Amino acid sequence: MSNLESSRYQKQILFAGIGKAGQAALAKARVLVCGCGALGTVLVDTLARAGVGFIRIVDRDFVELSNLQRQVLFDEDDVANRVPKAIAARDRLQRINSEIEIEGIVADVNYTNIAEFAQDVDLILDGTDNFEVRFLINDHALESGTPWIYTGCVGSHGQTMTILPGESACLRCLIDTVPAPGATETCDTAGVLGPAINVIASLEAVDALKLLSGQRDLIKPVLRVVDVWDASVRNMNVATLRETANCPACVGGERTWLEGREGSQAAVLCGRNAVQISPSTKGDLSLADVADRLRSSGAVTANAFLVRFQLTDPDYDITIFQDGRAIVKGTEDVATARSLYSRFIGS
Repeated sequence: MSNLESSRYQKQILFAGIGKAGQAALAKARVLVCGCGALGTVLVDTLARAGVGFIRIVDRDFVELSNLQRQVLFDEDDVANRVPKAIAARDRLQRINSEIEIEGIVADVNYTNIAEFAQDVDLILDGTDNFEVRFLINDHALESGTPWIYTGCVGSHGQTMTILPGESACLRCLIDTVPAPGATETCDTAGVLGPAINVIASLEAVDALKLLSGQRDLIKPVLRVVDVWDASVRNMNVATLRETANCPACVGGERTWLEGREGSQAAVLCGRNAVQISPSTKGDLSLADVADRLRSSGAVTANAFLVRFQLTDPDYDITIFQDGRAIVKGTEDVATARSLYSRFIGS
């Protein structure tokens, strides 16, 4: 460990739970963070400052003004430049810690690419805002034996559970299937407090540091539920859940999400009045060609990662990514979003 590294992590090394051996293990660790919004920004910021050697950030979205209330790595320049979150986070973290490797990928995590994104990592962290991706992560983790940490937050409360494939309960032991629309609160209906994000993501990061520093035995079989507004903390014991749930995934070997038999190609984005459309066949678009083609139909701005296309009548805002995905803002109706995608981008 170099003098620079030792000085950087001195206070963490002094903590008995980490020490020199734990810090050395963190330097060799590799992590995939799926989603870099509110939870994800706190996670990657914490792990980068802690000295985790390699962090891969995958996120499908770009920075908007409403993100700044709780997404701690972004600023108004990112909003003005419409920078993808994975890229903005990568650039900020490289300025914070130049001793580690940080990879930012602008993509939608799905069954066709999760194995590629996670093939060389020691841990997968949940920074998403939807259960479809979480069930997909769960399937891949069970198939590959990779530990992962489930986390969610809405309003003033959140929950987190660390999943050790073959040892602990998995997400489907806890929740059999994706909750039906309207069955649970969302950030669109209940809002979300920044302090709730920080607390629950920090708890997720603590378990990540335990695992990555080689202290798997310190992971407790609990679902932690925290409400920062009424200052309540509950640790729900799930030690026997795997044996009693007769889970189709971790007991029965079912991998419906990983096999692409579950999940949709359209997703309503929480609190955004927007729908994401993903093509059935992934492509590699020429963004310059897309921008040129759309200029006759509306206002177009572009950068190296995306094209933004604005219609004024009616008022829609369409952001197109290189892989063919598009976020259609101005509607939560999937049929409308699909129609606009087909009209301006193609099938």
